[in-house]
Amino acid sequence: MSRKRKKGKRVIPGFGLTMGITVTLLSLLILIPLASVLAYSFRMSGTEFLELITRPNVVQAFMTSIGCAFVAAVVNCVFGLILAWVLVRYEFPGKRLMDGMIELPFALPTAVAGITLSRMYSDQGILGRLLSHMGIQASYSKVGLTIALVFIGIPFVVRALQPVLEKLPHTYEEASEMLGASRSYTFRRVILPELTPALLTGFGLALARGIGEYGSVIYISGNSEKEGTQVVSYIIMQKLNSGSVDYEGAAAIALVLLLISFLLLLFINIVQITAGRRTKQ
Repeated sequence: MSRKRKKGKRVIPGFGLTMGITVTLLSLLILIPLASVLAYSFRMSGTEFLELITRPNVVQAFMTSIGCAFVAAVVNCVFGLILAWVLVRYEFPGKRLMDGMIELPFALPTAVAGITLSRMYSDQGILGRLLSHMGIQASYSKVGLTIALVFIGIPFVVRALQPVLEKLPHTYEEASEMLGASRSYTFRRVILPELTPALLTGFGLALARGIGEYGSVIYISGNSEKEGTQVVSYIIMQKLNSGSVDYEGAAAIALVLLLISFLLLLFINIVQITAGRRTKQ
């Protein structure tokens, strides 16, 4: 009996108390704010909701946000894999500094990142001047918008891949090499299948973050309806900053973003569950 009691002890006692605190915080910080979005959006009729969502500028903003976020997530998968591979498989001076810099987009205020990127990639900026000589306009275009989304999304991919690479045995590559496989074949058929679940998880997180991003893209995009550089978050802010504040319209657009985010999170969870079952087999 004494052994059972010792095993049953917890560092933080009281399941009812801790569970109550958890539910309270979850409700105050997540559930109630999300419910308010539903409440405001449901004040509109179905016809009004569809009319708002199908407006040309709103549809264009969704296409811009989703399209640029998708391209940025794909770019992040490629370069994030290279970064994670270098940080895990090689030792070199300044490795810890480089590893810490991966977290910079998380720590840096997004507005500061947006101002910095828009200046650097403008026609007068260091990188923007080089691109302009090649006939590429970065700032105030979808190119600059994609660059900003790459900047804020790269940590998701790197941090998702690093733990998997650290646990991946070198014996897989050695066995493949001993059997006469080329490096490209070893990567495609041995390494990449092991990294695919983590890569898809990082891709989904970077995509979800990019679709709803505001601070880092608001300056570099130019917010031009004519050029098609308005993002969904800017349309929402327009409705909240106009003379007659349109909470219902902003909430309706936010509801669509919320549904997209839920679908992406569902996709990520399915990938993680599938990967977990595959590992246990």
